Amino acid sequence: MKVREIKEQTKEELETKLADIKKSLFNLKFQKATGQLENPVKIRNLRKDIARIKTLLKEKEFNMKINKETKKAGKEK
Repeated sequence: MKVREIKEQTKEELETKLADIKKSLFNLKFQKATGQLENPVKIRNLRKDIARIKTLLKEKEFNMKINKETKKAGKEK
């Protein structure tokens, strides 16, 4: 998953995507434990996708907080 694709999505879409990826990761870990996993690189890629999504969610949350504080400071003047 590309960062550009992730940035275009809304917070709700990212949270849904994050839940889906976590389910996929669980399934791949289960396949690994039973010896049925064909491509172990998929686990690493999903973990990186999770990190990317979480980072962008935090970034969006931080930007929303900054915007609220800026608007609040502008009203006080």
